[in-house]
Amino acid sequence: MASNIGMMDSAYFVGRNEILTWINSRLQLNLSRIEEAASGAVQCQMIDMTYPGVVPMHKVNFDAKTEYDMIQNYKVLQEVFNKLKIEKHIEVNRLVKGRPLDNLEFLQWLKRYCDSVNGGIINENYDPVERRLKGGKERNSKGTNKSSKSLQANNLHNSASGDTVSKQGKTGVAASSGDVQALSKEVTDLKLSVNLLEKERDFYFAKLRDIEILCQTPEVGNLPMAIAIKKILYAADAKESALEEAQEYISQNADSDETEEENDH
Repeated sequence: MASNIGMMDSAYFVGRNEILTWINSRLQLNLSRIEEAASGAVQCQMIDMTYPGVVPMHKVNFDAKTEYDMIQNYKVLQEVFNKLKIEKHIEVNRLVKGRPLDNLEFLQWLKRYCDSVNGGIINENYDPVERRLKGGKERNSKGTNKSSKSLQANNLHNSASGDTVSKQGKTGVAASSGDVQALSKEVTDLKLSVNLLEKERDFYFAKLRDIEILCQTPEVGNLPMAIAIKKILYAADAKESALEEAQEYISQNADSDETEEENDH
């Protein structure tokens, strides 16, 4: 079982687009960014699809926006992991921040785990939309009953003022159609810019990952240059001292090698 997958496993080389396609096709969603899965709801339903009925979907909040609501989703997920004896620690505090790489790593692990259970085959008897709707209805049923009277009162008020609003609305729609088109074009341009930035980020991240893997190989890992590079890669803060420390380490080792050569002569 893939509950303990090492960082060098091929699971962690699955790309962002493949992960999004996997989520959207199985859960009938339309996510465009990895960060949109940061609430933990997607992860809960993926496990529910893998083990139908094991997740109390009425406790899963797909509309979670605050960190508090997201944490509640991850609590549900961790309880299910414990129930299924899945040995996976969830870094909740990092995931709820919406950081792309943290969430991508967790989703890469999740895909590998689910595929190891069902062989990557879609459960055709599982209706993801129905499961989400049932969970939402059960979670919100009490609130709906409490607000029914106020909704009825609002409907009476709206019907009385509807004629006036509709007349004003016709003029407003004609005037704002041009603005809507302009905003739509701006949103499209922004999406293209974001996609390009994400591709560039993933490109350079992949190169850094390749360098890290190379520096971890037994043949190279103990060389001064590899150790200096890892000092930069693993620096906790983005500060210049990491480069200075790496340069100083190489210089010290070079001096040490020269001293040894002189002693040998």
